[in-house]
Amino acid sequence: MEEALKPFLEGDSWEIERGEAGWNNTTRFVTARGRKYVLRIYETHRDEKKVRFEHEVLLALAASRLPFAIPEPVRAKDGRTFARIPEQGGKLVCLFAYAEGVRPDSSAPGTARAVGEAVGALSRALASLRPALAPAYPPYYEMDAAHASCPAERIASFCETPPLPFRPLQLELKRLLEELEPFRSALPALRGLPHQLVHGDINDSNLLAFADEPDRIAAVLDFEFCTRDLRAMEPAVVVSGLLDADGAAEAVPAFLEGYARRIRLTAAEADAIPRLVRLRKLDVFVHFLGRYLDGVDGDEVLREQIAAAAGGLAQLDLYGRDLGLWCERWLRPV
Repeated sequence: MEEALKPFLEGDSWEIERGEAGWNNTTRFVTARGRKYVLRIYETHRDEKKVRFEHEVLLALAASRLPFAIPEPVRAKDGRTFARIPEQGGKLVCLFAYAEGVRPDSSAPGTARAVGEAVGALSRALASLRPALAPAYPPYYEMDAAHASCPAERIASFCETPPLPFRPLQLELKRLLEELEPFRSALPALRGLPHQLVHGDINDSNLLAFADEPDRIAAVLDFEFCTRDLRAMEPAVVVSGLLDADGAAEAVPAFLEGYARRIRLTAAEADAIPRLVRLRKLDVFVHFLGRYLDGVDGDEVLREQIAAAAGGLAQLDLYGRDLGLWCERWLRPV
């Protein structure tokens, strides 16, 4: 890791602790200059435009007086907030100030309510930003544009005649394809809903709570997929994750109640939430199918994601009526 830290801390001594290797990044915790930092190595792309946009948003948000921390990029010796590692094929790397906290458990209603307030506060702040750079990622609903390796016909072919390792999941793939095909016909209506910048991937792994106050959010992390999208997509992404966990019947309405303390959506947005939750689950499947076709992930990762996406759609069916009622109660205009 020495080559990754040199652009930021050359001439300093440091200590490194292993962090988590997520789906998209490798993380290390670094102690230097009497402070703690988080080193991130981008594993799935070498696109400076994506990192520049992410960091522009973070630097602009720093002036928003949010009630929680966000990642604070550290500038390298050359003034940039990222660097390349020639020794690792030109991978991009950046350094952030360390944020204190522990991973929350949003299945607990009190925590879910706090997450809702945090998401609402962040959404209000993002709505006011006008970055000079264009977002690197398209909106969720533009699935065919988001995943270059996954045009509609290739997805259909994979689902209808899956390779041997995926044949035990034929029923799940059939369900996913049945959901994908009619979804495209709903896109014009979605495109007409209010748009703004969204984080796009808020879940417990991208949040920190205070260690001694689990129902208070300390930080929102990982803005890598921040883009301009439907405003309602932000809460829909969170709801999608909550529906897959135990206690969804309590956690989801608690989250929506917290969110409503900061934002009320239009009636059309509130009505669209169940459809957007479905979109999130389908998008995750297409995302990981693209990673598999690109050789980023192996069979096991995609099998896990296929099962999770199909199971998530089943959960959505189970809670569909209740979710509509919860959204009507908490998200529609007062």
